[in-house]
Amino acid sequence: MIDPYWTVIPVMLVHYFATHPLAHYDCWRSRIVILLTWVWSARLTHNYFRRERWQWGAREDWRFTEMSQQYGKQWWWISFFAVYVSQQMFLIGLSLPLYAVHTVNQPLSFWDLVATVVCLCGIVIAYLADTQLYEFVSRNNELRGLGKPVVPVLDSGLWYYCRHPNYFGEQLWWWGLVVFAWSLGLGWTFIGALVNSMCLAYVTRLVEDRMLKKESRAEAFRLYQKTTSVWVPWFKSSPSGVKNKNA
Repeated sequence: MIDPYWTVIPVMLVHYFATHPLAHYDCWRSRIVILLTWVWSARLTHNYFRRERWQWGAREDWRFTEMSQQYGKQWWWISFFAVYVSQQMFLIGLSLPLYAVHTVNQPLSFWDLVATVVCLCGIVIAYLADTQLYEFVSRNNELRGLGKPVVPVLDSGLWYYCRHPNYFGEQLWWWGLVVFAWSLGLGWTFIGALVNSMCLAYVTRLVEDRMLKKESRAEAFRLYQKTTSVWVPWFKSSPSGVKNKNA
């Protein structure tokens, strides 16, 4: 239930900051940020329910399942701190730019345009990447149902240029909010986005290790790792080129 929780809290926080009696801000910047936050939330909410086949909390995240098996009877209290409290801290840290927008009253500038473009690019990239992943998983499920071999790795669309375009899009969104705050002289609010990026790097490693444990996908995924950028979309490299560099 953590995923849908993420889609709600930033929206609640941005409205709380905007309606607080001590709030002091430019109305147009506030409206832009609030609208962007709602669009981001709608995208993330749609992706969650589409992925879960339009059911609420039907599945548990595989990472939490593995952690519960690892910690056994102690998981009930470890999860409170390792999952729920930490998620609260992440959301508060990531929402600091939303607070910054509503504490400084300066007219719109060129950097607000840059921040808006970065945020929108992040939303669009994440949407396209998640849609391509959903269609890939759906096709494989159909092939599996027909008794046909599945495609081991998604290597088309945005996934041709990097291994985790959905993560890249999500990071663009949060760093775009940081640009809003930085332009107002509150650049220190980047700390939430930085910590989130570091945690996502760790999650990326977990996901890829899990892929390599699947015999049907391991070889194809190793080749994919050698030729494709991790987060930032970039041109393919040749496996032979990688070998030569390491020689």
